[in-house]
Amino acid sequence: MARRFRGSETFKVDAKGRVSIPAAFRRVIEACDPDWVPGNRPNIVVVYGGPRQEWLEVYTMKAVEEIDEQIEDMQRGSPERLWLEELMYGQSLEAQIDDDGRLVLPQKLRDKIGLENEAFFISAGDYFKIWKPETYASEAGGRVRKIAEQYPDDFDPRSHLPSRGRASA
Repeated sequence: MARRFRGSETFKVDAKGRVSIPAAFRRVIEACDPDWVPGNRPNIVVVYGGPRQEWLEVYTMKAVEEIDEQIEDMQRGSPERLWLEELMYGQSLEAQIDDDGRLVLPQKLRDKIGLENEAFFISAGDYFKIWKPETYASEAGGRVRKIAEQYPDDFDPRSHLPSRGRASA
């Protein structure tokens, strides 16, 4: 089974744009990079998106390969494929985690999401997001709260998960 990112954490961003990647995240990045071996720097893809995207998405190489295959399966020239090609190829960059477990975020990306002294990391399964902490608190956290408010206090959101066809234990 594929490894997944879990959890959230806030880290300092230094003047050169270096930010530590949570240690548990680094293990997932390494496990999902087919070219990684101890002593090498693991590869990732950072998607910064268009003007409305206020966060960075960081994908493992395995996750990106799966997305690449899905895009390949789409009809060439379709608006949906063109949009995804623009996002995943044109509005992204390949990067590496340095020997100290840090990611260097170019000034262009820091400016785009308003990142200054701290970065908030939050897991999203096979990728994670990097936010300016204040933006996450006001925007993303607010969206999830609005969704949750539609349900009773004792509602379990896992009930939305589709059945996997497994027999009951």
